Amino acid sequence: MPYQINSDRNKPWNELPELPIERDLYQDLEIYEQLGNAKAALARLHGRSIAIPNQGMLINSISLQEAKASSAIENIFTTDDELYKAYSEENVSHVNGPAKEVLYYREALWAGYDYLQNDQAIDIAYFVNVYRIVSQFADGIRTPIAQVVIKEGGTGPNAGKTFYTPPRGKDIVEAKMGNLIDFLNDDIKYPLDTLLKMAIGHYQFEAIHPFRDGNGRTGRIFNINYLTKKGLLDYPILFLSKFIIDHKEEYYAGLAGVTQRGSWKNWLLYMLKAVEVTSNITYDKINDIISTQHAILSAIQSDTDIKRPDQLVNAIFTHPLTKVAHFVNSKTYAENTARRYLDQLTTMGILEKREVGKGFYYLNLELYRILSS
Repeated sequence: MPYQINSDRNKPWNELPELPIERDLYQDLEIYEQLGNAKAALARLHGRSIAIPNQGMLINSISLQEAKASSAIENIFTTDDELYKAYSEENVSHVNGPAKEVLYYREALWAGYDYLQNDQAIDIAYFVNVYRIVSQFADGIRTPIAQVVIKEGGTGPNAGKTFYTPPRGKDIVEAKMGNLIDFLNDDIKYPLDTLLKMAIGHYQFEAIHPFRDGNGRTGRIFNINYLTKKGLLDYPILFLSKFIIDHKEEYYAGLAGVTQRGSWKNWLLYMLKAVEVTSNITYDKINDIISTQHAILSAIQSDTDIKRPDQLVNAIFTHPLTKVAHFVNSKTYAENTARRYLDQLTTMGILEKREVGKGFYYLNLELYRILSS
């Protein structure tokens, strides 16, 4: 049976087909070839990441870049300098501007990850928790009162016109979400490959559009949380939004293609390619970070009298900007010792000392280069 498309963009799409989709929409040689490439790249990344002694060193930095890219898709832009300065603060509430939105995304990413540990199934509470953090609203699934529509952006002739109207009505959104959640959790009833389920589930979530705001960011957080939930990654370190921000028009065209033409093949190929490309990008970044860390540790051990250099190096690779207070608060070094060591690394060209307000930050130049490239 052909996929039932949305024929009237001004009418709530209450006829959005339930999952699963028909097999002939994904049983395709080109899709399976791309699926194989994506799985191989993701498995290589997984294997490399679990071999790292201090995964926390990578987790903070790479997940922060994912948060930045995903937020940029929603036109929330911040510079790396602003973001790293904000992240080095002890409390997100002390941060202002776009960087604060990015940090909320990262917080939601980790909250979703933590929620799904210990055999917790994906449920409505998972999506609501992620949405509340990323949007900073306290409500949940939108009610029929919320007349949510998606409008054309840009400045073209159709700008401001209704592009899509998601499902609406008493218990309709809840029923659509219930079907999606059942599809994601039940691998016996719906025995699809995990990556195909992720791609199909992401589209379905965006089509349901269950919240007043923040659906795009919540849906992209789901992508990575789902991969960790299913054991394809140990931690949410996949830089998936990098591909989407680089191919933003194709992302929205892919979503629209399913809605308006039932073009599942193009959407699935897009998402599987995103997994392949970003797995390779993340893999390369990890290798670059590790080799740079080893080189810096070797230089410190050879040319300085710094005590516990491994702890110092781990700390400056946890995120690009650090300050004396980080070492004092973690009881790694006393204040004067931490300042002296950081100044030594500045003299060696490893760090760059920057004055911000009444204090100083130390920028890890090589980690900044790797993450910003």
